[in-house]
Amino acid sequence: MEWNPKVIRPGIGTLPLPFFMTYPGYADAAQEKTLLRDLEYLQQTYPNEVKRYQRKIADILDKFDYEGSMIYDEYPDKFSLQRLAETVTKILRQENQQLPTEEQLPAEKWEWLTDMILVLLCHEVYKRRHGGPRGYIWK
Repeated sequence: MEWNPKVIRPGIGTLPLPFFMTYPGYADAAQEKTLLRDLEYLQQTYPNEVKRYQRKIADILDKFDYEGSMIYDEYPDKFSLQRLAETVTKILRQENQQLPTEEQLPAEKWEWLTDMILVLLCHEVYKRRHGGPRGYIWK
């Protein structure tokens, strides 16, 4: 049988595969679900504070989880993702200010926390794009 870098899609016809899908060792859908399941398992080992941020990010992304949303763009805009991360950080800062003084995070921690929130946000967007609503792949 001859190798053909095209796929037949019902109702659409024959379309060429994206270039990356033709690479040897490309993770197909089954492998991708296994990878996502592994990532979700590893997320359970996150520290409690990071899990709280992750839940807050998931709650905020629920508002962006609709057909045509920027999180489903082929190449999401980096600036939009950064603004979304800043919004999440602002919300978390407001929540932090409502805590008793001894439980509040110090000001110097918020600079690197914004970067961590952006990473968690990108990870959650990836899971939603490949794993269904709210990123859960186990149905």
